[in-house]
Amino acid sequence: MISTRAIGIEVEKFAEDGFLVLPGFLRAGLVDRLVPEVDKWVEAGWRQTSIDACLRPDARPPQVMELDLEAHGELAVYPPLMDLLGHPDLLGRSFAFHHLHSDRRSAGGGGKSWHHDYEQRPQRDRRFPMIHALHYIRGLRPELGELAVLPGSHREIAEKDARSHLGTDVLPGEVVIDDLPPGSTVVLHSALFHTRRAASASGASAGPRYMIDGSYCRTGTRWPQVKPYWRQVLAVARARGLDAGRPELFAERHFSEYEEAERHSG
Repeated sequence: MISTRAIGIEVEKFAEDGFLVLPGFLRAGLVDRLVPEVDKWVEAGWRQTSIDACLRPDARPPQVMELDLEAHGELAVYPPLMDLLGHPDLLGRSFAFHHLHSDRRSAGGGGKSWHHDYEQRPQRDRRFPMIHALHYIRGLRPELGELAVLPGSHREIAEKDARSHLGTDVLPGEVVIDDLPPGSTVVLHSALFHTRRAASASGASAGPRYMIDGSYCRTGTRWPQVKPYWRQVLAVARARGLDAGRPELFAERHFSEYEEAERHSG
């Protein structure tokens, strides 16, 4: 596990580059407990149910959420991550949990076009930072589909899909991340443009690609939400006591209503 002291130089560069690569950041014991939870999340249909609830806001919220899963809840408040996010060059002293997504993609899975994930409608400034922590619990290898990021692009004021017409093309200045050991984390400023390239056809023997995506945002503004049942997600966290010592982490007051965000989505 990497301490925040050991990555001090990289942390100082976060404002310029917009990302940090943290090999082996998660404890092996936590990783071992996360893998079967992701398997269950996918195989029991819980992931698809959560997606369907977002596609149809009038649908009932899923009965099981990511933070109901023991190790997923621990990951959301992983102490080294909390310490890192609290660095003044990242989110600073006060920040809130936004969402957690958990996925397992089969070998040979497709890519995702260039995009960013900064929640603001319309996109107008970058005064308040938002961060995505991409946890590759089984690591990342070239045959599983590389992650490419565009350093410095988080300082642009652009819509999420401003580069989607480029597909997953190679862009000048990009950095490719495709070789990480199990338990690694890539921390992105949410406004950083990035892409997932398709896994190679030869990757069938490499196994699935696991990724858990946790998002956090600095307090001081009301952030749009991405799930119509976001209040239930935060309530689960509070009921589990995941907010111990961090009263703002799962507080509802930092977010606007889901319907309001939808009306202003353009």
